[in-house]
Amino acid sequence: MAQNVNAHNTGGPDAVVIGVDFGTLSGRAVVVRVADGAELGTAVHEYEHGVISDVLPGGTDPLAPETALQSPEDYRQVLRTAVPDAIAAAGVDPADIIGIGTDFTACTVMPVTREGTPLNELPGLADRPHAWPKLWKHHAAQREADDINALAASRGEKWLPRYGGRISSEWQFAKGLQVLREDPETYHRADRWIEAADWIVWELCGEETRNVCTAGYKGIHQDGAWPTTDFLGALDPAFATFAEDKLAHPLSQLGERAGHVTARAAAWTGIPEGVPVAVGNVDAHVTAATAQTTGTGRMLAIMGTSTCHVMNSDVLAEVPGMCGLALGGIAPGMWGYEAGQSGVGDIFAWFADSYVPPEYHERAREAGLSVHDLLSAMAAEAPVGSHGLVALDWHSGNRSVLVDHDLSGVLVGLTLATRPEEVYRALVEATAFGTRTIVEAFEAAGVPVDDFTVGGGMVRNPFVLQVYADVLDRPIRLVASEQSCAVGAAIHAAVAAGAHPDIHAASAAMGGVRADTVDPDPARAAAYDDLFALYTELHDHFGRGGSGSLHRLRALRNAARKGTR
Repeated sequence: MAQNVNAHNTGGPDAVVIGVDFGTLSGRAVVVRVADGAELGTAVHEYEHGVISDVLPGGTDPLAPETALQSPEDYRQVLRTAVPDAIAAAGVDPADIIGIGTDFTACTVMPVTREGTPLNELPGLADRPHAWPKLWKHHAAQREADDINALAASRGEKWLPRYGGRISSEWQFAKGLQVLREDPETYHRADRWIEAADWIVWELCGEETRNVCTAGYKGIHQDGAWPTTDFLGALDPAFATFAEDKLAHPLSQLGERAGHVTARAAAWTGIPEGVPVAVGNVDAHVTAATAQTTGTGRMLAIMGTSTCHVMNSDVLAEVPGMCGLALGGIAPGMWGYEAGQSGVGDIFAWFADSYVPPEYHERAREAGLSVHDLLSAMAAEAPVGSHGLVALDWHSGNRSVLVDHDLSGVLVGLTLATRPEEVYRALVEATAFGTRTIVEAFEAAGVPVDDFTVGGGMVRNPFVLQVYADVLDRPIRLVASEQSCAVGAAIHAAVAAGAHPDIHAASAAMGGVRADTVDPDPARAAAYDDLFALYTELHDHFGRGGSGSLHRLRALRNAARKGTR
């Protein structure tokens, strides 16, 4: 177990820490002053390969539908470029750097050797899709998730209610079972099956560690145990030892020290060798420290391409459709809850990039605006409900509360008079309705949501924030930093370095929210109740109804793409 005993320089008034946020398309580093959380320098590195969903790098064979892979070399390049660039931008003396912390999208998981080498980098495996890291949005393991859920329900596995009753295709076990079924040779070549959150720490400090956060939320680790070999063997005899062979390792608490920067990592980053490295963490969960939401009942929504909702509570409850809970999953000693939406900003971008007419793009260029800003300004002028539309925000499936990635988006009420800005507004509203569905599920299960804070890229869109405030009918607090994930990683680095005694104290000193809140308009909030009722009706019809129409559409599409019809 990693220790939080500091034998390294905890620094004086100029002490700084580095936070590195590994996102879906890029990684960013930020240099943060330990004393007050001031952000002194930042840098971004765009992944060369981005999301690998069509063909493998250098390959020609199409990948299976719903595949989403990444290149581990892209992650290393963040350490080689963004970190030294951020240090240079901050103009700090490297001797004042006392720690580094990281966060990652999750569940982004990868097969590696016992030494930590990704399998896709081994001779002869670069052309095997299952040798590459599977990004969080890899949804091709839905069949495996369904099988896990059905077996767990039939056996009454006590861990299943801790995940809202359903395991996601995004998570470790479903993805691992998919590899076994579709490429057993690659499966057996993997000594370890590890979250990228832990692998990048391995790259920094040369030691394998596992964090309690990803193990609890993405790895079905509850009450100190993994699913049993009996359960896993019932899925497939060759899968029986998956947890004990490829996952098992002592778990470290968040804010603890994983190790120290190696000479190799020091050469990459410009951080002095021997500086403490914090235990790995997840982008959403680490942000609670930035948002000062480490206390109980304070829900934080990190809104970007997707949204993750996290909250601490002293109440242990089973919330239908939640993504999971873990003791110490956000901060030590408390029950950390997670829910989420698989598509938010991705949905807005899809519509703006693919379905907005050229004249709108031209008008935005002439006004010096982004297309999103133009659509937001136009949509904001209309009364609630005047577009006559309701959408379901399932373009990337449903993470909460249905936990079904075979669902797809729905738009109801289109006419020949419907304008692009009206569709855009309906999509924004749909994501807000999805968040309200999550909040109401928690409160109905006896887990109170006392306040609501937003971080992530959407803090830059006032229209989206106002819609959320009106739909939720509650004030929204905004994280002060636009680099909220990276700053959260830096705050954990400060704890690992011994500069602050715990996450709560570090959050109080280094985190922050804006002074002003986004407040709901009573008239719009009342009007949204009627639209939300329609959303809920459609939500339950398409998501819970017996017709299975969206599932049948997905099956037809997949069969056509595979040429099996």
